[in-house]
Amino acid sequence: MDVTLGLWAVTILGIIGLIVLDFVTVSHKPHEVQFKEALFWSIFYISIAIAFGIAMWVWQGSDMGTQFFAAYLVEKSLSVDNLFVFIIILAQFAVPIELHQRVLLIGVILALILRAIFIAVGAAALAAFSFTFVLFGAILIWTGIQLARHRNEDPEPKDNAVVRVVRKKFLVSDHYDGTKLFTRIDGRKAITPLLLVMIAIGSTDVLFALDSIPATFGVTQEPYLVFAANAFALLGLRALYFLLKGLLDKLVYLSLGLAVILVFIGIKLVLTWGHETWPETVPKIPTNISLAFIGLVLAVVAVGSWLKVRKDPTAVAHAGRLTEPRHDEESAEG
Repeated sequence: MDVTLGLWAVTILGIIGLIVLDFVTVSHKPHEVQFKEALFWSIFYISIAIAFGIAMWVWQGSDMGTQFFAAYLVEKSLSVDNLFVFIIILAQFAVPIELHQRVLLIGVILALILRAIFIAVGAAALAAFSFTFVLFGAILIWTGIQLARHRNEDPEPKDNAVVRVVRKKFLVSDHYDGTKLFTRIDGRKAITPLLLVMIAIGSTDVLFALDSIPATFGVTQEPYLVFAANAFALLGLRALYFLLKGLLDKLVYLSLGLAVILVFIGIKLVLTWGHETWPETVPKIPTNISLAFIGLVLAVVAVGSWLKVRKDPTAVAHAGRLTEPRHDEESAEG
């Protein structure tokens, strides 16, 4: 696929335009987002992604269109797991409900910047060293196994390393000051909890990018499609949070399903390297098979979670993706 600088520029400008639209919406009047508003914006961003995929299908053929939809489905499913951590962060820092939109928007922007860097590095590595497929595959297989092992644990983002360093180096206020990132305590400049929340979200998203980007490269090796799939999935994350926040804890098998998807894509990456090295010996998993498998796993997760919650209403989902679990006794104390 030959992507010109002009197409990159148009795509990036379009994404910046959508971010500006979000900023205008959020900054106009901080408020608690209701279901109808969240549903509208979710449909809006999903429609843009579908329109982009159809355009790619018409312009570049069914293979590229399928690759984009597979990459978007991977990113969208992984982004739902991100929402668990967002909920935990917002709860731990007691963020006022009217500021949730602003925090999530900043988190999305930070995620876009970080992932653009990871995509550039990943694409360069894949182009220079084909063995990078194996390294990416190993990362995904390891992450999937860890996710399955810790599927019943929640992370402790409030106490992650970056947040601890900030608390140690700077004066941090105990109270929010509207939408301000800095305030004053006894004449001294201090960081507000709002800035600390944004730091927590940005730093934890680095961990998400470490498996998210290799997973997307697992279904398409086109950097342009990887970037577009990430961007469209992340742009709709804020609306998806308000749409699903009451349902997220009911997706009890989501972490297990994502673990299966990550391991599958990890194996696919290793086979891709093997196929390029020994094309007549090692098979390659087609993109349409990957798309069907991912869709099937997500469907099983949804149905299985519904049946589990119906049988046991006390069952709740957990994030389980980070390395710092939140232990029950610590949660009880908090």
